[in-house]
Amino acid sequence: MITHGHEDHIGALVHIWPKLKTNIYATPFTGALIREKFKERRINIDDYLKIIPLNGNIDLEIIKITLVSLTHSILEPNALLIEYDKKNIFHTGDWKCDLHPIMGDNINETKLKTIGDKGVLAMICDSTNIFTEGRSGSEKDVNESMLRIFEQQKKRIIVTTFASNAARMLTVFKCAARVGRHVSLVGRSMHRIFNTAKLCGYFSDIDTPIDPRDVKKISRDKIVYLCTGSQGEPKGAMNRICNQDHPDVDITSDDTVIFSSRIIPGNEKKLYSMHNILVRRGINVISEENAFIHVSGHPGREEMHEMYDWIRPQISVPVHGEHRHLKEHYNFAKEKKIKQPVLIENGDVLKIFPGKAEIINKVNSGKLLVDGNKLIDEESTSLRDRKNISFNGLMDISLIVSKDGNIDRSPLINLRGLPINDHELNEIKYEIEDKIFDVCKSFSLNNKKQESSLLDNLKKSLRKIIQFRLSKKPFTNINIIRL
Repeated sequence: MITHGHEDHIGALVHIWPKLKTNIYATPFTGALIREKFKERRINIDDYLKIIPLNGNIDLEIIKITLVSLTHSILEPNALLIEYDKKNIFHTGDWKCDLHPIMGDNINETKLKTIGDKGVLAMICDSTNIFTEGRSGSEKDVNESMLRIFEQQKKRIIVTTFASNAARMLTVFKCAARVGRHVSLVGRSMHRIFNTAKLCGYFSDIDTPIDPRDVKKISRDKIVYLCTGSQGEPKGAMNRICNQDHPDVDITSDDTVIFSSRIIPGNEKKLYSMHNILVRRGINVISEENAFIHVSGHPGREEMHEMYDWIRPQISVPVHGEHRHLKEHYNFAKEKKIKQPVLIENGDVLKIFPGKAEIINKVNSGKLLVDGNKLIDEESTSLRDRKNISFNGLMDISLIVSKDGNIDRSPLINLRGLPINDHELNEIKYEIEDKIFDVCKSFSLNNKKQESSLLDNLKKSLRKIIQFRLSKKPFTNINIIRL
């Protein structure tokens, strides 16, 4: 069951589903995003993708699931009420309590209270913003602030945000229309979300976006670009625009770039670098640091209080976020007088019934990385080798051995990724060549039983040369070619 369509919830499906071949349940918008991902991989998912209406039900015989529509920074976010053996488990998914959403319905407080009245054994709840006091804010407030910013701009406006935030997309379209500007979408993800939302019946009352290639016909004060790359992604549209590398979009002095998103921890350096490039070019930069142009999709503490007051679970299971978030949520649940708050980590197997809630086992967990068309472990040999090469460089040696067991000609020496100038390179190559001949004197090159020992000795000896001269231990590969 997929609660919503953010990339961290659906991105891995195309990679792990072929190993499972099981049904996938999702609401219409999320289902359309999933179908598009599988289509890109040429996998027909139609027989397995089950579309569930908003607030619909899933009957899996021993388990019944009721979808409960909430609000978040994407369309159709769902909580799950899971019923098993007359016990109720409530999973919030990713959520917030937007009092004035501009897309979708308000949170149904009455429905949530009714769920709480029936009795909830355990609530599995989002911890992302547990350190944030107050409320997360409403998209309606962003809309009002964005309009004031748009009204002040005299030249081109470029807004970059998370493509999946359809409500923010609608905010940009509405604000642009109010100030007499057209919107042009830039970036594949932005087009995909817009088209998918249209297909599902959203965006019915906004103008068709302008193709970026046609914007040259429009006055600079009549256009708003809405583009991907708000986190400084190297291939994102905003990065290409910033570096003057985009084929269809150019920005000049006195244009305005609005980063309508929060800076995700870890992205500060590349985003500030982008900001600096833009400011040096005389472009106005507006971000969360100097304007109100973003609200989070996750609940602040006031909203957390409301959810706990509505659901009133016996057991609290904090999820999402780092361990410090989970521990703070655990403490929050204790303050709310929850009977059994529990603290878990990835891989923990939690028993919630019968008896006391407790961790009873640990299963393997961790990351699988997409490498080409394969999934690999974080500790895979191929990844370790590439990291080694990236840090220490590569030394590749080919020895050609004649039929009589002698080295037929000068060894082929290839050094890559090492800090060597041309003068040093020749010196090092001559030293390597001398060492190769010296080591080979101790072996019979025609004796294949000695080959493994020969290769080990060569690798150790040659790596010592590089380590002594350059303080590097290159990844070393030695080939023996027999004539």
